Amino acid sequence: MNHRHSRCWAALALAYASAAAHAQVQLERVEVVGLSPVAGVDVPRDWIPAAVQTARAAEIERSQALDLSSFMNRRLGSVHLNEVQGNPLQPDVNFRGYTASPLLGTQQGLSLYLDGVRLNQPFGDVVSWDLIPKAAIASVSLNPGSNPLFGLNTLGGALAVQTKDGLSHPGSSLQVLAGSHRRAAVEFEHGGSRAADGTHWFVTGQQFHERGWRADSPSRVSQLFAKLGQRSGDTDLSLTAAAARTSLNGNGLQEQRFLDGDRASVYTKPDNTGNRSALLTLALSQSLSAQWTLSGNAYARHIRTLTTNGDLNDDALDQSLYQPSAAERAALAAAGYSGFPTAGESAANTPFPKWRCIAQALLRDEPAEKCNGVIHQTATTQSNQGFSVQLGHDGRLFGLKSQSLVGAAADFSRSRFTQGSELGTLNADRSITGVGAFGDGVSGGDVDGAPYDTRVDLSGRTRTLSVFASSVLAFSPGAHLTLSGRYNHSKVSNRDAITPGGGAGSLDGDHRFSRLNPALGLTFTPVAGVNAWVGISQGSRDPSSIELGCADPANPCKLPNAFAGDPPLRQVVTTTVEAGVRGAAGAPLAWSLGLFRSDNRDDLLFVADDAAGFGYFKNFGKTRRQGVELGLSGQPAKGFTAGMNFTLLDATYRTAEVVNGASNSSNDAAQAGLRGVDGNIQIQPGDRIPLLPRRMLKLYADLDLGDAWSLGADAIGLGGALARGNENGQHQADGVYYLGPGRSAGYAVVNVNAAWKPANWMKGFKLFAQVSNLFDRAYATAAQLGPTGFNDAGNFQSRPFAANANGDRPLRHATFFAPGAPRAVSLGLKYEY
Repeated sequence: MNHRHSRCWAALALAYASAAAHAQVQLERVEVVGLSPVAGVDVPRDWIPAAVQTARAAEIERSQALDLSSFMNRRLGSVHLNEVQGNPLQPDVNFRGYTASPLLGTQQGLSLYLDGVRLNQPFGDVVSWDLIPKAAIASVSLNPGSNPLFGLNTLGGALAVQTKDGLSHPGSSLQVLAGSHRRAAVEFEHGGSRAADGTHWFVTGQQFHERGWRADSPSRVSQLFAKLGQRSGDTDLSLTAAAARTSLNGNGLQEQRFLDGDRASVYTKPDNTGNRSALLTLALSQSLSAQWTLSGNAYARHIRTLTTNGDLNDDALDQSLYQPSAAERAALAAAGYSGFPTAGESAANTPFPKWRCIAQALLRDEPAEKCNGVIHQTATTQSNQGFSVQLGHDGRLFGLKSQSLVGAAADFSRSRFTQGSELGTLNADRSITGVGAFGDGVSGGDVDGAPYDTRVDLSGRTRTLSVFASSVLAFSPGAHLTLSGRYNHSKVSNRDAITPGGGAGSLDGDHRFSRLNPALGLTFTPVAGVNAWVGISQGSRDPSSIELGCADPANPCKLPNAFAGDPPLRQVVTTTVEAGVRGAAGAPLAWSLGLFRSDNRDDLLFVADDAAGFGYFKNFGKTRRQGVELGLSGQPAKGFTAGMNFTLLDATYRTAEVVNGASNSSNDAAQAGLRGVDGNIQIQPGDRIPLLPRRMLKLYADLDLGDAWSLGADAIGLGGALARGNENGQHQADGVYYLGPGRSAGYAVVNVNAAWKPANWMKGFKLFAQVSNLFDRAYATAAQLGPTGFNDAGNFQSRPFAANANGDRPLRHATFFAPGAPRAVSLGLKYEY
């Protein structure tokens, strides 16, 4: 972020703080937060030794955010998005330097719950944000730290989502929306109840489509959510069903050279992810007495994911010319092919036509890298079931007033992952056309029994059993001690259908993990109107099937395209210490100031093995995320609400490590004078973790002008961050072998919205509009170093340089960016009745 932007944000923040300090006193509202994912034990937020952030349906709707991840990015502190996939519904959501991503192989560190059901998928712990129905959300709470009550993968935090029902959200509505880039959506909602027998119901659905602002990046989303329940006396029973079908095209990162000419351009295409999901949940809450409450849920979930990804064939970068031999010419001529290249043709002036790929299909003994394109296809099927049960107590414990819970959970899953590749040719529009010579891709077709790429057919089964307990003890009205812990025992079994039996290269393996994670926290009132907290907690994450299936340095893989053998990996364990102060509940100005430090031990790191991006997972000694968080919100005047969140984040490696740095100008080969070829870089303790900015600032304001008009605005300001591949922070562009800065620049984006509710005969209607990226800033949310296969004119070029002293032919390397969306306008109409 440049100094001009910094001064602007600082001035706005000071102006807001001054106004909020003179806010009028408002009625006290004690906000309660659930202690665990299972509903039933809620405590005031001021009793929790952490800076929990919450939001309700009305706030989400008013922001006009596209989905839950977009709302979090705009309004919640310490949250930012990396749009590595290039689709607005496939972001990496980062909180305090920990990630919840839909991309296999990403280091996952956040857990997500919907009505107490964990939504991190069994295969890779990924989170598909496109499967969460925004219209069904009643409230969200972002719980920071390594809270063990939220189970596995809660390293940096847990997001708990509660959905609507007919009692809390009665009535009906229909909404339509249209906007830039051919965005169109229709959404309905209906809820109600019957007092005679306590039956209540709620249903919502959405159909969304857009062309996308980048080339060939359409998205389609269909979602349906329904809940049927009955509340009778002390019993509340509900059955929830949710289904979704999505097709998302995200064409990923693009080189800076081509973004400068056309920000909508793509490197290669297609890149499509299709999801189909179904979720069924049965929840029960039963009051046993004035002090005891029994609650729990049982669930079943099924997800089917298909991906198609067109890339440059990394092996083709090693070829400057394909010249068939006499035997090849004879075989091709017999098959009816002609048009062989002449001696003067090269990769720089002649594209790789389709027949060259077919030649490889006909001639098994030739390498397949003569084709400059490849299409990777994957299919993942996952089913998981489980239950949680929790007994809550509101009374006295050890002679002190307390709120306590004890519970157990069991989760079971099955998954199957298949992958295959099909050779193809690169077209002028950067698309890849497959030749069909290697089968159907997913089934891993072959040529005379010899597959082009390492095929994968991996099945995984997991079983996790847990017991947990917590108690909040009140020593006085202003002092509360929290004790909690969770014991998890997991078994992960992988079975390889291609190389079964556990031999060389087999993915077979049985792994067990168990751990007790504790937490201790204290909240107290040092002075009137001020609440303080201090706490320490531990969380852990088991290696998933995908990480256990790609952990052998001797057999590196390219995720999510292929796996190799599986030496054992250890659990990731995170210890978080945090402390802070905040305004007591009911104050006119809500504020908080906190410090945190989270240390990961045995962090899982994907270590690149060569220039083609192959690598393996390994346990990395230690990483650290620490920082300062400041939050302000209030009502400086009637009808005017404003807020600010500011974060300083220091995310660093704490252990030395050698990793591949083929595209980093500081690698050991380049330092020896061999630029543009494969080499390693050294990570030193204190080096920054890529993609994580040091500074985050968010401002927002909402203004009601009577009953008819409402206006809103929010601004996001982020500092720059290192690119992946520049873990040592020493990359420097030379304009010849290495292009681009090796980092993304800071940026600031402003969004505005407005709504109008007409009166009289149009009562019940609401017209609304939004402008995203008001000033049409050109920015990037992430960056990565990598080899490039194109020259300045955009034509395919394998290796543009002559061989060096070692006989190696250097590649050109570049900085790739995830471009942020340009200015967009949307208009909508909603009718409530």
